[in-house]
Amino acid sequence: MNTAVATGASSASVAPPANGKVYTISDIPQLYNSITTYSDVNDPSVLEGIRAFRRLLSVESNPPCDEVIQCGALPHFVRLLACDNTEIQFEAAWALTNVASADSDCTNAVADSGAIPHLVAQLRSADPNVREQCAWCLGNVSGDSPTLRDTVLQSGAMEGILLNIAQPASSALLGNVVWTLSNLCRGKPQPDLHKVSPALPHLASLLSNPSTPKDVMVDVAWALSYLSDGDDQRIQACQDANITNRLVELLSSDQPNLVTPCLRTLGNFVSGSDGQTQAVVDANVLGMMSKLLSHRRKNIRKESCWLLSNISAGTHIQIGAVIHRAGLITAVVEALNNDQWEVRKEATWVISNICTGGTTQHIESLVEAGAIEALCGILDSADAKIIAVALEALEAILKTGEALNKVAGYVSLVDESGGIDHIEGLQEHENDDIYEKAIAIIERYFGCDDAQEDENLAPVVSGNTFAFGVDAAKAEGQAAPSFNFADQPQMAFNFAA
Repeated sequence: MNTAVATGASSASVAPPANGKVYTISDIPQLYNSITTYSDVNDPSVLEGIRAFRRLLSVESNPPCDEVIQCGALPHFVRLLACDNTEIQFEAAWALTNVASADSDCTNAVADSGAIPHLVAQLRSADPNVREQCAWCLGNVSGDSPTLRDTVLQSGAMEGILLNIAQPASSALLGNVVWTLSNLCRGKPQPDLHKVSPALPHLASLLSNPSTPKDVMVDVAWALSYLSDGDDQRIQACQDANITNRLVELLSSDQPNLVTPCLRTLGNFVSGSDGQTQAVVDANVLGMMSKLLSHRRKNIRKESCWLLSNISAGTHIQIGAVIHRAGLITAVVEALNNDQWEVRKEATWVISNICTGGTTQHIESLVEAGAIEALCGILDSADAKIIAVALEALEAILKTGEALNKVAGYVSLVDESGGIDHIEGLQEHENDDIYEKAIAIIERYFGCDDAQEDENLAPVVSGNTFAFGVDAAKAEGQAAPSFNFADQPQMAFNFAA
């Protein structure tokens, strides 16, 4: 649930209204009467009553949302939202916003009260404060669940939101409507692309505008990350908005909470088709990666490895771009060796994707960068999936070693890195795929030499003797255990008898 409470200036446990009276939960029946039994909506008691409700609901600790819902006030808040008094509209929208920011039951109560169509209608109010507060409430409702998000979209909220983005009355209003827009784009199952794609030109415009406030830019980037998360059609819709170069540029921001959604969006792009991936590579995303792999934020390092793993699952040209970017593979191997576990997992995928999809030259470059040692170091993890991925990468490296006539050297690197012990231990692993893969690698690359084994086991004939367990030269020149049948009495076997 991605919601926000509108506390405003009132953050005390109970805040006094203008007349000096302090309202508490015990006053709810009186306040209810003030907003339901009036003869004229412009009577000061109506404004005072709805404002008192709003103040009660704005306290930071345990606002009485359930009590307000149970007294039946919400439909009356909605009715006041539709009156012609903008002060009352504003207070009613604020009260609904705070109820919607509580738990899911409260959010659903707001929706069930019939508030959504009226909130959508007020996105076109002449009063910017009313528009802002209604957008905020809709953002809370949309952030609760995909079901409510879709209800808000079906009520026509997108058009009103985009009008306020195109012509914001203030930076605060812009911030609220963009945040609401991001909630309309998020969640799974995802919203219908046709309902949210009209937002893309507006988001692209905000992203490319250097004067866009930083907090707004963050919500823009998150909205794009939600929109691009999915199939190639979604990715292409976002790339067609011409945002790729700007997203790459923003990776150099000193604001980590902006870098993260930009990185996520680009990672989504490179999970698409080869052409969509190439567009990101062409925007020089790889030039940003080494720095991001050493970022102080673990999540940014993790997302960077995830992006690289997607590129490394691409074409040979794309894999080559990763390999040949100065210092990049060294940084990935360093992450695989020494970073926190979540980062090491993603780094394993980078190496494995190159090993299983790259050329012999690509794999040889990985070996030179220390990939064998790093992969062996992760075989002792408890994550069965990552163990399987590392084993697959090591097997691909050893096969490449055979093709390059370097397998002996690669086997030595595995041995020196403790890899043989790890792989032998995995022959007892509870996961069938892992233990079978471990056995196959051991038998192919680390078993006894068959020719030598056969030579040592076969008896060697020397005169009338058979020597076991030694080679021919030793049988000729050294005393060895032997059986000389010529010296033994011959026993006849007469089966006929």
